[in-house]
Amino acid sequence: MAMSASLYVTCGETHLFPSHNVFQRFLNSAIQSIQQCVAQIFGSEHDIIEHASVGDTGLSFCGRICWEEDMGLSSTNYLMSAIGRNCQLNSKDCSSYDMSSGHEKGQHAVFNALDNMLKGSLERLKMMRENISLVKIGLRGYACEYSYTEHAATVRLLCLEGKLEAAIRLQRIMVQKGFLPDVFTHNHIVNGLCKVGLMEKAHDWLVREMLEFGPLPNLVTYNTLIKGYCTVNSVDKALYLYSSMADTGIQPNRVTCNILVHALCENGHLKEAKKMLEEILNDDKDIPDLVTSTVFMDHYFKNREFIQAFSLWNEMRQNSMEVDVVAYNVLINGLCKNQLMNLAYGYACEMLKKGVLPDAFTYNILIGALWKEGKTREACYILGVMSKMGIVPDEISYKVMIRGLCFDRDIVRAKELLWCMLNNLMVPKPIVWNLIIDLYGRCKDVSNAILTRDLMLKFGVHPNVFTYNALILAHVKSGNIYRAYSLKEEMLTKGLFPDVVTYNLLIGAACNLRSHDFALQLRREMVQKGHRPDLISYTELVRESCIRGNTKEAEERYAKILKSGLMNDHVPVQILFNMYCKLKEPVKAFNLFQDWLESKRDS
Repeated sequence: MAMSASLYVTCGETHLFPSHNVFQRFLNSAIQSIQQCVAQIFGSEHDIIEHASVGDTGLSFCGRICWEEDMGLSSTNYLMSAIGRNCQLNSKDCSSYDMSSGHEKGQHAVFNALDNMLKGSLERLKMMRENISLVKIGLRGYACEYSYTEHAATVRLLCLEGKLEAAIRLQRIMVQKGFLPDVFTHNHIVNGLCKVGLMEKAHDWLVREMLEFGPLPNLVTYNTLIKGYCTVNSVDKALYLYSSMADTGIQPNRVTCNILVHALCENGHLKEAKKMLEEILNDDKDIPDLVTSTVFMDHYFKNREFIQAFSLWNEMRQNSMEVDVVAYNVLINGLCKNQLMNLAYGYACEMLKKGVLPDAFTYNILIGALWKEGKTREACYILGVMSKMGIVPDEISYKVMIRGLCFDRDIVRAKELLWCMLNNLMVPKPIVWNLIIDLYGRCKDVSNAILTRDLMLKFGVHPNVFTYNALILAHVKSGNIYRAYSLKEEMLTKGLFPDVVTYNLLIGAACNLRSHDFALQLRREMVQKGHRPDLISYTELVRESCIRGNTKEAEERYAKILKSGLMNDHVPVQILFNMYCKLKEPVKAFNLFQDWLESKRDS
């Protein structure tokens, strides 16, 4: 039985585990069989006596047992043979002659046989337990390996899902149990920390734990940390980490080069980037790859160095580089930002001829450039082409289009695109909702502005300060200053704080209603909240004084604008100029205009 159990465990028969279940079932069956035997023996004792008769052997049942013991035979063998015959004794097994004299001795013999049988069963159980324990010891390595693989995969999955605390906690548990995750798993944790900006913690993970306790970091670990530092604009720390790679015997590769070159070019260090390129690619056969060349080309376009950018593009083509969609996007973006739209269209067509399909970024670049030039129809056409090419517009595409339509005051098409986003399971960010609410407010359509805000809440987007400012503008435009002021109070209940724009809108509305005290109260409240009045705040107060005909107060408030150091534009000057003209004081109006021109020249 023990050997068969061991064989089952070795072959992977998991139904034998846990092992105490096997022992329980075996012991129960053994005890049950013993109980049945005892019941048959003692329960049928009288039947045995009655049915026993003298046979040819002349031996009684008890006498036969005693005889076999005297002959050196085990009583257990006899009892097992009797059990095999279901304890059905014949007349040959006992005689009436020895019945009375051997009855007590026979009982002792039966108990001895039962005791020996129980001892044998327990010994077999002990042997079975030892055999299964040996099998467990043999399989322990496989169980540990399975547990380690499962936990390491869980740590990596948690890092990819952004659950860093759970991943680090599980890694600590593995270390405490003696399982040290490999460098691949550690790289996932380092990458997750870098993505959320915890660079110091990621660096400590590398220096303090991996270098001291293992596993040793590899090239991927250093590249991940260097990219993280460059992402948070800590190029100095990235360069220091790059210099420390030689101490650990790890050589940088092209990925390291591309990360550092891109970071240096973004910060305007072109010479350092080229030096870094030569330092890493020290072999004459090594030339900059497509990624490095694309980074340099983007830097040239940003600095309006068109000759260097086009020469690098031609060099990429001459070196037989397979230019991808990213390189074309950098080229088209550089041309669009420098208002070279004809060339941008030409290279967009060249992409299709070369078999390089434009992606969403390509179309977004063209749409944004067309909106900047005020070409609404062309931008809408590009959006239609984008859909026909099988490329689904993303959130950037819709945001650019809705912003352009709102600038053109085309609220109908802007709302249609908003519904397109919602139908495509894209919930816009608050800026898109705010653009539409602001446009409704400028059109004095308060009801649709409020309905858009309610729709915004329905899709789980919480309004911000800009949302409330757009609603306040809508009520101010419609002349409902009390509702506008109640929205300011509602902001406080939502945990939002009014800004300078909020107070300027309310001050302007109070000035239009010639509510001098209310305007001054709002200004004092703005200062108490820690907001510094800007040029619009002072201008509204100057306009309010001019409306009331208080020339002296208007001049004093205009003097505050000059003393505040704010950039003075033409609006307050024009307000005062019109007031002097109405008062038939052309000399003051002319002198004011001359002083403003002198201040503009000095600035």
